[in-house]
Amino acid sequence: MNRHGKSDRPIIPGKSPNKAKAPAAEEMEGRGLAKGNLGQQNAFRTQSRVDVQSALAQIRQTAKSNKDVKFTALMHHIYRIDTLRFAYSQLKRQAAAGVDGETWRHYGEALEENLQDLSHRLKRGAYRAKPVRRVYIPKADGRQRPLGVTALEDKLVQRATVEVLNNIYETDFLGFSYGFRPGRSQHKALDALWCGLHERRVNWVLDLDVRSFFDRLSHEWLVRFLQHRIADRRVVRLIQKWLNAGVLEKGVRTFAEAGSPQGGSASPLLANIYLHYVFDLWVQAWRKKCAHGDVIVVRYADDAVIGFEFKGDAERFWAELKERMQKFQLELHPEKTRLFEFGRYAAENRKRAGLGKPETFDFLGFKHICGKTRKGRFMVLRQTIRKRMQATLQRVKIELRRRMHDPVPEVGKWLKSVVSGHFRYFGVPGNRYALAHFRFTVSHLWHRVLERRSQKGRVLWERMQRLIRRWLPPAHICHPYPSRRLRVTT
Repeated sequence: MNRHGKSDRPIIPGKSPNKAKAPAAEEMEGRGLAKGNLGQQNAFRTQSRVDVQSALAQIRQTAKSNKDVKFTALMHHIYRIDTLRFAYSQLKRQAAAGVDGETWRHYGEALEENLQDLSHRLKRGAYRAKPVRRVYIPKADGRQRPLGVTALEDKLVQRATVEVLNNIYETDFLGFSYGFRPGRSQHKALDALWCGLHERRVNWVLDLDVRSFFDRLSHEWLVRFLQHRIADRRVVRLIQKWLNAGVLEKGVRTFAEAGSPQGGSASPLLANIYLHYVFDLWVQAWRKKCAHGDVIVVRYADDAVIGFEFKGDAERFWAELKERMQKFQLELHPEKTRLFEFGRYAAENRKRAGLGKPETFDFLGFKHICGKTRKGRFMVLRQTIRKRMQATLQRVKIELRRRMHDPVPEVGKWLKSVVSGHFRYFGVPGNRYALAHFRFTVSHLWHRVLERRSQKGRVLWERMQRLIRRWLPPAHICHPYPSRRLRVTT
């Protein structure tokens, strides 16, 4: 000890203190991490992730405080290893492979090396987007919906870009836009529509549908819209690479000056940006300056429902919106877009005019109906769309035949997940009858399959009832009334 009470023993460089609060790896100099020390690796990655979130939070705060600011330096946030690693973790594990044949699991076998290589290519500008592989899935009406299967690295970079850009555009997007946004869902859009129809003076509804929106989206206009906020040319060029990559179908690669293939991670955000400038901002201004009565708006992607107090407002809005859409190379679907009377007085008015019951409309899987409570008060009833339920039951029927000879417990677990998932989405107040019908039909299909595989050709109903009680959950309402849920969330 010296005269100041301190030890004369020299401090050895690189030696850790005995009571170190931080891990030893943070105190040492010149030592790497041991391969098996996962705790320390996670500590470093977590700290890096915090740094990324802190930088993105600053972007969000700047975008929120100044709606006119243009961001000139965003690319370095995209090609950061931590951003790319997080984007990789957010991708679907079992998603189909793109034109390169790369899968999530195979890419992750050498994840750090692959991410380093991808980061360097993005930094140098050597990254090249691959064409999208075109596939088709059946729609409820029997038609085919085109989807694009993106290459894994393109998905990864798109997801990282969306992670960065969301911090800018989430401060710009308006409250009545619900499609493909963080913290928003179909049920929040349904709740907002239900409450608007009940609590505002709505007598007419305009059900909008943009015709082939994802195929008609103009690349030129989209770039112009992006440049309102994004002044980093590298980010704009990156998005242009995806738009101009083309589509590969049956070995033939095609290019187009319009459209964004559905299925990519960036397509929903790009669609929201396009409609934000084409539709949302215009609707907000029209509602304030031109409407004479109440107007409610709920938009989910390219589907929108607008409620009006006066028919004159609705007709003028429809006519002006057609012109607005044509200016940006879009078109309202002539068959799916319609104006009709809907609201608390619709039933009485139509009965007085001898027109029958009010028309219904479909939105996000539900048919919306003018109904009444037990006390005779107006209420919007929501029921599962018949075509949607039939399409789901048809898929269950095909899959049950494929699983005919699988063990009963395995089939029961699979059916339990299907029925539970159906109830979680469609289990809204007033829809119990449709839920019970779905469960009964699934039980009937399962019974038929079990009888076909039985040597005796029949399965006693008593045994079938035990299987149904064991594996199929009873029909129940999963969601509260929208007014109650909105009151809690707001």
